[in-house]
Amino acid sequence: MCLPLACGAIMVNAQGAQVAFGSIKADPKAPVEVTADTLDVDQSNGTAEFLGNVVVGQGEMRLTAPRLLVIYKTEGKGIERLEATGGVTLVSGEDAAEAERADYTIDSGVVVMTGNVLLTQGDNALTSQQMTVNLTTGTAQMTGRVKTILNPGGDE
Repeated sequence: MCLPLACGAIMVNAQGAQVAFGSIKADPKAPVEVTADTLDVDQSNGTAEFLGNVVVGQGEMRLTAPRLLVIYKTEGKGIERLEATGGVTLVSGEDAAEAERADYTIDSGVVVMTGNVLLTQGDNALTSQQMTVNLTTGTAQMTGRVKTILNPGGDE
């Protein structure tokens, strides 16, 4: 069995790490489904605020948070970005990441997670202050004092 950390899917140094994220690539063009306890829409500034037990689904990607602000494009139709706050969990495949905040730019398929980021991949865990996830390519970059524990041996 080849774990991502043991098989070279990660490069760690004091400043940053490049890691694989998610067992499958997500499609940022797929529909975004949001469920929450409440919804407040502000037509004047083109936003919608979802509060309480927020769950965002897009393909195989799931994001949960207490609060989600949806910002709509000023030109044309569609969503520009999502801002999740209050303790966020992002799951793609078997990988999961937690942070204080996540900003998802829909068109680029990039999620930037900030504040006490914890990435778990099976039995392995990495921490940092920021993680940028590209859902299209299935990769992530961690910056801001990255820390992990590498296990040189493995159970066979």
